[in-house]
Amino acid sequence: MIPNAGAHSSDAMTFTTVNPATGEVLQLYAGWDSDRLESALAGLSLAQANWSGVSLGDRAACLRRLADGLRAQRDGHACLMTLEMGKLIAESRGEIDRCARVCDYFADHGAQFLADEAIDTEAAASYVTHEPLGTILAIMPWNFPFWQVFRAAVPILLAGNTVLVKHAPSVMGCALAIERLFHGAGFPAGAYQNLPIGVDAVPALLADPRIQGVTLTGSVRAGRAVAQLAGANLKKAVFELGGSDPFIVLEDADLAATVEKAVAARFLNAGQSCISAKRFIVVDTIADAFVELLLGRIETLRHGDPQDAATRLAPLARADLRDTLHGQVQASLDAGAKVLAGCAPIAGPGYFYQASLLDQVRPGMPAFDEELFGPVAVVVRARDEGEAVQLANQSRFGLGGSVWTPNRARGERIVRELQCGVAFVNAMVQSDPRLPFGGCKESGLGRELSRHGILEFTNTKTVWIS
Repeated sequence: MIPNAGAHSSDAMTFTTVNPATGEVLQLYAGWDSDRLESALAGLSLAQANWSGVSLGDRAACLRRLADGLRAQRDGHACLMTLEMGKLIAESRGEIDRCARVCDYFADHGAQFLADEAIDTEAAASYVTHEPLGTILAIMPWNFPFWQVFRAAVPILLAGNTVLVKHAPSVMGCALAIERLFHGAGFPAGAYQNLPIGVDAVPALLADPRIQGVTLTGSVRAGRAVAQLAGANLKKAVFELGGSDPFIVLEDADLAATVEKAVAARFLNAGQSCISAKRFIVVDTIADAFVELLLGRIETLRHGDPQDAATRLAPLARADLRDTLHGQVQASLDAGAKVLAGCAPIAGPGYFYQASLLDQVRPGMPAFDEELFGPVAVVVRARDEGEAVQLANQSRFGLGGSVWTPNRARGERIVRELQCGVAFVNAMVQSDPRLPFGGCKESGLGRELSRHGILEFTNTKTVWIS
């Protein structure tokens, strides 16, 4: 049995979803008590054996059907995502499309990634094989309710593992819809299982010998807590945590084009993304011109119903997130940052925050040192390229970073100096199934996506035959 699972039906929780644009309750969902959770865990060993015995080709076929299901139900799932999380409807549709693409990608390339690797030794034959670890617990966040799950679960499942998903309570409708999609595509119930449970159940799950690993996307605080549990129980772990991505603008950048990308990089998903451009680090000689153009674009971002295609600024996902953001902004202003736009909650229903711009931000301010999860652009001025790189790396985070210059060689040289897991020249930071994704420092451990990601939750076994 799951350790310390002595309580019965009275320990079940109720989860409430709320429309962030209005503050209205959408639905109540009954959580599982410990008896229901144990019932699901009791079947893990058989489910794992059955799923790992399915051929790789048949697993890939499930992924192709999953992609078909996503595309067939695109609008309905996008609407649900916008209702529960608050993102703009166009962004929700794009998220569904990305999920379908990740299914297609791993269906196409999984056999290549998981193929045995022959090694030339004095043995009659020697090779490395990649075998499934078992059942993986996936602890998923609210900000990309579909993409984060698919990004993690698709390669885990294709490798022959089973997955248990503990999704964020605020997007429980999305969690259940995703489970229906997986089951409808032919994944057995035991291969993909949604767990409507609270965080208090996680320690016992990670102590359970039936679970072999954990992947988490979330805050640094959550990552530390889960890392301690995973380490204590010797469970393989992958973490994608917070970010404070630098967006370095050099003096030779095309300012008009760069500002357009800057607005998209900061205000996508109302700024609620780990890989948002959190710090615009701009060389002094062009800082005033950059700020003027950026301010002009920010002032065009009007808030409203995220289901309306004309809306440009979505609400934050929860009231407490807005409160936290505003506290960070106020503390930065108290420390000397300058308001150029916004920097206040928007009165009325929902959890909207003004599209905001802070200038003269320096180390020691929350806007520099912490992750601001919301629609607040931050400008940090640097004397020159050297100080820009130094400021970019002066962070406990190391997820992504970008450099903007028409000089490709210069840009490539600088991104090699950035202390981060994903670095871009003249492009927004993004996750792409073809490339490994993850961070260093306090932004995480391990990688998702690509061949590197699918091998994270495999047993890399050496085979020697004399």
